[in-house]
Amino acid sequence: MTQTATHDIRLPAVAGAFYPADPRQLQAMIEGFLAEWRHRGRPVPVRGAMVPHAGLVYSGICAASVFSRIRVPDTVVILSPNHRGIGTSPTGISLWARGAFSTPLGEVPVDADFAAELLERCPLVHEDRTAHLPEHGIEVELPFLQTVAPHASIVPVVLIPDAWRICLRLAEVLAEMAEARSGRVLIFASSDMNHFEPATVAADKDAHALAALEALDGEQLLRVCHARGISMCGRAPAAIMAEVARRLGARQARVIDYRHSGMVSGDFDSVVGYAAAIAE
Repeated sequence: MTQTATHDIRLPAVAGAFYPADPRQLQAMIEGFLAEWRHRGRPVPVRGAMVPHAGLVYSGICAASVFSRIRVPDTVVILSPNHRGIGTSPTGISLWARGAFSTPLGEVPVDADFAAELLERCPLVHEDRTAHLPEHGIEVELPFLQTVAPHASIVPVVLIPDAWRICLRLAEVLAEMAEARSGRVLIFASSDMNHFEPATVAADKDAHALAALEALDGEQLLRVCHARGISMCGRAPAAIMAEVARRLGARQARVIDYRHSGMVSGDFDSVVGYAAAIAE
């Protein structure tokens, strides 16, 4: 599907592929995923979260374990990997700064005030729509947000770099901005885990990455992914989220759900791992 932006509206890139394009079918799918978890308790505020972003038939139930548990504030900063490595940002950190993201369920507004301040305060971040047009890492989270928090606006950021010094600088700015807004901002990392290895190998590798995430040690998360060859696509978003949550007072993250694509496809020889976590 060829994508364009019309009047600041980012149109869907993966509707009909990663999730149903029909609004009724999509809503029913989202509600079904959430219903699997809603008996676990009332939603609570959290300082950060991580959810997967694969096709919803594979990862939707995992993502729902977080969306069903959290109280979503006014603004959600969604950090996603730039899977295709495209865009015009000289640093590889690309922000869609105004308008809205469209899905079959409607439009999710961008928090233009937060985005403008982020651009002003962090020179690493650049306004760059090109990077967002084909990217699925943010889009697949939006139907969940539209269902559980129709009031929320987003700050969509996609990233290429995963050097800790860059992640740390962005985390510092985001933490300062979130703290100034007194609980009205949530930092979301969009990430799948290890890719295309046997399920037992993926689970072992993912356990090492998730141990660093649970400790809210973003630097260690990046280090272990590189050292052990863990192909966690959103390791930089997850590292940034962990550091922001730590600076906002979280002591640890908690993995809510872990699974892999083979549980749906039946192929355990080459799987993608999915994890959902919250930092309280």
